Amino acid sequence: MLSRFARWPSRRGPSRLAVAVFLAAALIAGTSTLGMAATRAAVAHAAAATHAAAHTVAATSTGPPLFYSGKPDAAAFRTLCEGELQTAQGSLDKMLAVKGKRTIANTLDPYNLVMLHSDNAGSYSSLMESVHPDSAFRATAETLTQEASKFQDELKLNRAVYDALKAVDVSKTTPTTKYFVSKTLRDFRLAGVDQDDAARKRIAAMRQELVLVSQDFDRNIRNDSRKIQVTAAELDGLPEDFVKSHAPGPDGKITLSIEYPDYFPVMRYCKSSETRRRLQVEALNRAYPANMAVLDSMIAKRDRLAHMLGYDNWADYITADKMIGDGKHAAEFIERIGNLTRAQAQREYEVFLKRKQEDDPSATVVNRWEARYYELLIKKRDYDFDAQAARPYFPFERVKQGLFDVTSKLFGVTYKKIDNAAVWDPSVEAYEIWEGKKLLGRFFLDLHPRPGKYNHAAQFGIRTGVTGLQLPEAALICNLPGGIEGDPGLMEFADVTTFFHEFGHLLHSIFGGHQRWQPVSGISTEQDFVEAPSQMLEEWTRDATVLRVFAKHYQTGEPIPVEMVQKMRRADVFGRAMDTAYQVLYSALSLNIYNREPSQVNTDSLASQAETQYVPFPKIPETHFQASFGHLDGYSAVYYTYLWSLVIAKDLFAQFDKANLLAPGVAARYRKLVLEPGGTKPAAQLVHDFLKRDFNYTAYENYLKGMN
Repeated sequence: MLSRFARWPSRRGPSRLAVAVFLAAALIAGTSTLGMAATRAAVAHAAAATHAAAHTVAATSTGPPLFYSGKPDAAAFRTLCEGELQTAQGSLDKMLAVKGKRTIANTLDPYNLVMLHSDNAGSYSSLMESVHPDSAFRATAETLTQEASKFQDELKLNRAVYDALKAVDVSKTTPTTKYFVSKTLRDFRLAGVDQDDAARKRIAAMRQELVLVSQDFDRNIRNDSRKIQVTAAELDGLPEDFVKSHAPGPDGKITLSIEYPDYFPVMRYCKSSETRRRLQVEALNRAYPANMAVLDSMIAKRDRLAHMLGYDNWADYITADKMIGDGKHAAEFIERIGNLTRAQAQREYEVFLKRKQEDDPSATVVNRWEARYYELLIKKRDYDFDAQAARPYFPFERVKQGLFDVTSKLFGVTYKKIDNAAVWDPSVEAYEIWEGKKLLGRFFLDLHPRPGKYNHAAQFGIRTGVTGLQLPEAALICNLPGGIEGDPGLMEFADVTTFFHEFGHLLHSIFGGHQRWQPVSGISTEQDFVEAPSQMLEEWTRDATVLRVFAKHYQTGEPIPVEMVQKMRRADVFGRAMDTAYQVLYSALSLNIYNREPSQVNTDSLASQAETQYVPFPKIPETHFQASFGHLDGYSAVYYTYLWSLVIAKDLFAQFDKANLLAPGVAARYRKLVLEPGGTKPAAQLVHDFLKRDFNYTAYENYLKGMN
């Protein structure tokens, strides 16, 4: 889920489409102390000093080394992360030791370094606990995430730091500096810095407890990769390349996983309803029962923390710094979108049922494991679009290169693969992104599933770029087909849009990662805006001219036919209301488990109620999708973010020339006004700057009506 699109304490941010498809089909008083031995601290501090010097952009002609340089083992990685924290502590000590007038030079600049290095530590460890192939290394990374979180939690509760920042006169500085200070002081207040010493200690302890609960929740999801076994006959209907890559074992049985490359094709193409049912039940029960108690604990602890901070519930607390403003407005927004889609979703369901009755005249209900299967049959017959026929045009390597080619032309950048880069798994690649002779940043691509790896799709921030101090660095973590010798990795169209979506986060991170102040650099806008740029980049996958740049048959090299893309676009309208209805369901569940007393929360009951209220498909008995709904951790009450951001994304996209989506003019303006500012302005202002007005619902409502 929010895998980390921006700040490491936030959890996940996968593609809206990936989540929609997966869940609809399957249904984060004093000086900080680190508690380390003095000897280890000294070693770490020395290592950090060397590392920090290497991180200065001017250090080499091609920028600093990648964060994973040297391919550290667990011990060296601990030294690296703890060194970053020691450097942060040194800057904090320097800042607090100032006597006399507070200035930008003696207060804001040191604070900037505190945030840069402590964020580095948390970002490094957060990534490694999610992707490193060695479980012992991941366990080490988890403890380092705890240390980094403790540092920042205590920092935000340090009254002396708050008073120092507040004392700086910024009245004659730039708007960016004013906004940075204003936003920082607000974040301190939201953290509880205004409370007395005893209360701040309780708040700090509670936040540390939440870090541990969050890690338990994520780990249980990551480690529970379920499988079923089937016969060859039970794969009837699946594409030839899929069947070929799933050879029977010695017992003649074929193993299917709930991970994306297996799950999506089975749910769409497999003729055996029982095979689909079995796989979906396993997917819906990922991390069950382990995460049920963990989720209950998370809900209760967050409610306690919200009350400590003066809020009636966690939903109101967590929305206080969002565009939406509070839980009440979030509920109103969710209901507004629900009302827009409810009737159309019911009509779509009736089409599903009518089609199923052609196979089974006695049918009175369509089950969720039948939804994607019948959706494709309906689209094939009624819209003349065959999803299987499109797959050969999306081999993984060509899609990856196409993504580079499209965004290169759109935004005027080039990508350079870093040969022999140190990576945590042989399948991982590292790249630089350049604009002319200027190195803008670097990123890793970790795109295929493996045991113990984060199992959805997300961009993880690694280094937040700060002008003159540090280049932006990020990682794209996905679970796409391919990566196996001899397998072309034919992608579903949903995989393609997911890839573009997550790359949209990455570009936002790099383009926005060139600010003076770390807390407003990169993807540091309000959380309910951050999905808009990535959702908008999905639009380029729906244009025939763009697709023909890279969507070429893996055997013949022929570009995807324009007629096929046109049919795909028409067919895409069917099921749109249903997908949106599921997004409303998840948004409502996310909000409702956090907007009331924990004693009133039974997640099974609330999930069932939301399903009954918002979607026509019946709940599958004995399933508990909330146990693997990772957004209930990272996004907590604000899953509505995906719908809210999509409203904005549709309005932004409406400004582009649909006749030539590769024209750089509007894209350059969009990059300059929306992406490059990072978090230096409120999101509403960024949108207004680009649209020359406030955003509205017109483009989104047209989208729901099928007016592409």
